[in-house]
Amino acid sequence: MSVPYLAQQVVMMPRDSNPQGTIFGGVILSIIDMGAHTGAKHHVIQAGGEPPMLVTVAVNRVEFKHPVFVGDVVRCLVSLCKFGRTSVTVKVVIEAERGIENIAVTEAEVVFVNIDRTSPDRKPKALFGPEGPRSVA
Repeated sequence: MSVPYLAQQVVMMPRDSNPQGTIFGGVILSIIDMGAHTGAKHHVIQAGGEPPMLVTVAVNRVEFKHPVFVGDVVRCLVSLCKFGRTSVTVKVVIEAERGIENIAVTEAEVVFVNIDRTSPDRKPKALFGPEGPRSVA
């Protein structure tokens, strides 16, 4: 697993909450998808790939561990799990900063596929040339 990349940080507002006063799971899922995309793109570029055109293929194993509240600063930390030929899988940890505490509130694994933006049918495209990804510390 790679060093986590801070892909997104946002303050949760009243518009993000449900009638129980916690943040909607769908809001957190949206943060996961956007942050995972940003982090996956970052990891591909760091490993020597061209800036990819990534599309979400799967959001696996989402686990909501703790509620998120209005006023929490939510950060999306993205770590590389693996590269495939045309795909990249990342682990996402959502942390809530609440006062002096940082609480891991949600985790997920997200899979993206690189597509050929010049192809009319948007076929999958290799992330790297024949040499593959370079090692990233």
